[in-house]
Amino acid sequence: MKIRIFEASALVAFIISVAMCLAFESDCKNIRNNVLRLHVIADSNSDAAQGVKLLVRDAILEESGELFEGNSNIEEAEIRLSENLDTMKAVAERTLRENGFTYSAEVEITECYFPTRQYGNVTLPAGYYNALRVILGEGEGENWWCVMFPPMCLPAASKDEVRLNDVLSEKSMDIVSHSGKYEVRLWIVEKWYELRRGK
Repeated sequence: MKIRIFEASALVAFIISVAMCLAFESDCKNIRNNVLRLHVIADSNSDAAQGVKLLVRDAILEESGELFEGNSNIEEAEIRLSENLDTMKAVAERTLRENGFTYSAEVEITECYFPTRQYGNVTLPAGYYNALRVILGEGEGENWWCVMFPPMCLPAASKDEVRLNDVLSEKSMDIVSHSGKYEVRLWIVEKWYELRRGK
């Protein structure tokens, strides 16, 4: 009898845990659907290639800061970005040329996997996000990523700029702002995606 009560209690606890994880994943999906990432991949891991990667990053962010002015949501931001991919490519390649590099840059909007990552006081959950991916040369070096929209990579934000809390639900903002109390669930989400990716 005691064994059956224990089994029933364990089953109820398991069902509650699964339900909580599903609800948490739904909130994480809201985060991923409303954030546009930037992913810059260096040609190699040489000091020079890694250095110019950061210069390309800075140039892209400066250009996108102007590009996203007046955009109030992720849909508008992605449309503006897709209409200006040639400009982003030109910015990246100009930066390469100005610094003595002859290889080219490939620029595309695509879905990329990102691990759980903390940016200051904000933590974004692991998963697949739409991103502007910039591949420099052979793209065999270490990468750099951040949040392109809402603009979290730029050190100075204008008063009119869209903020993260403008595009996320209250529950999603609670997750990214108070990741400590969701640490176990964030870990579960990341492990789930790693399993799906075959890691």
